[in-house]
Amino acid sequence: MKLAITLILALTAAAQTPKYEVHRAPSKIIVDGRATDPAWAAAAPAIEFIFPWENQKGAKQKTTARLLWDNDNLYVIYQCEDADVVAHYTNLDDPTYKDDAVEFFVNPKPSQNFYYGLEMNARATLYDYFYAHPHLLLKRINFTGVQLATNIDGTLNQTGDKDRGWVLEVAIPWKNFEELGATEAPKPGAIWTANLNRWDGVEPARRLSLWSDPAMKNPTPHNPARFGQLHFVD
Repeated sequence: MKLAITLILALTAAAQTPKYEVHRAPSKIIVDGRATDPAWAAAAPAIEFIFPWENQKGAKQKTTARLLWDNDNLYVIYQCEDADVVAHYTNLDDPTYKDDAVEFFVNPKPSQNFYYGLEMNARATLYDYFYAHPHLLLKRINFTGVQLATNIDGTLNQTGDKDRGWVLEVAIPWKNFEELGATEAPKPGAIWTANLNRWDGVEPARRLSLWSDPAMKNPTPHNPARFGQLHFVD
């Protein structure tokens, strides 16, 4: 009986996806990777990432994220605890996910399984694409006007000392979502879907954590059916 109840609770938890209220920024945001703008204090409580896979070898280090919006941009900020910050890739569309990196998968049109992917490492290098999941990933999509900055509390690529973490802040102009019909700021009440992810560490010891559990057997963030909901509020 106890086993059956545990199984029911586990299945119920897996069936649910999280929701987050994206508030309008009450003041200007300067994208500098420091999270010091007063506007961030007005954001909804931070998203805390979860660790769905116990078979990974990387450390379980805390990650939080918050989102805001205004007439020009969608803003995301990630704060990552990290004892050893490693990032090597420096060119647009390099495989940043192999470094210490965070990701933002976002779908302005949740009725379809298409979404945009932004994968950003601790050096503020961007890999962006459009994914018609699971059939076609268009790497030649290049977002324009994106502001991206990181701030590292420690020493990059110096294994042996102890770092404290890093922050990544990104502003994405609305025009970049045109393929899915969003060329301007969404109206309050609009709902998009998204997932926020972190690849922590490098092979062979790394770990994937994220906002919404993709309910996949092996570590992967690519399951748009399990994205959480972003509710835009004024």
